Amino acid sequence: MKKMMIFMMVLVCGLLGVATSVGAVNAPHQSEVVETIATLDTVSAATADTTEVQKRLKKWGYYKGNVDGINGPKTKAAVKAFQKRYGLTQDGIVGPLTAAKMGLSVKNTTSSSNYNSNDRYLLAKVIYAEARGESYTGQVAIGAVVLNRVEDSRFPNTVAGVIYQPWAFTAVNDGQINLEPNQTAYQAADDALNGWDPTYGCVYYYNPATATSKWIWTTKKVTQIGKHVFAV
Repeated sequence: MKKMMIFMMVLVCGLLGVATSVGAVNAPHQSEVVETIATLDTVSAATADTTEVQKRLKKWGYYKGNVDGINGPKTKAAVKAFQKRYGLTQDGIVGPLTAAKMGLSVKNTTSSSNYNSNDRYLLAKVIYAEARGESYTGQVAIGAVVLNRVEDSRFPNTVAGVIYQPWAFTAVNDGQINLEPNQTAYQAADDALNGWDPTYGCVYYYNPATATSKWIWTTKKVTQIGKHVFAV
């Protein structure tokens, strides 16, 4: 009995310690908290409407929760199950491809009519140069970051200006920007131009295994896709 009481006390203390570490937004834990918020936040304007997604997934038996319009863990798990069933990338994001399979359309915040064929070409080039080894979602994410910068007053207001801003992209510095993009890079550029943003509005990204800039570590992490961390 005495051993049981000691065990229970240790267990309670352990749980209190876990609760404290989760609730405290100290510097070592801030990135994890931000990433959790990004996951639990409502679906971004570059994806399909969450309420409609939940309704359809519930009807088809993938989703068991309430239709509340919140893109939480249960919704994301249901989306992944749907994507697995139809051979799609299992990222839990209802982008253009998954939405099309569901019979839904996506909400666009970026109008492709604002850009021309040269913008598309440059976007495909930087996607191919920076992320050709990443997943398709990871490639779209690079394009989204470029377009997010175009819309951000802190950066140049054209695709060319953003891409060729001094020291902005490694691929420009080392010459990989001169490689010709493949069809996948063009498709990723099109999805980014049509409003798909897997980064939730990020304007920075980096590979934590190779990043040498001390400044980049001061940015706020939002999510990670493949080897790239995306931040604001």
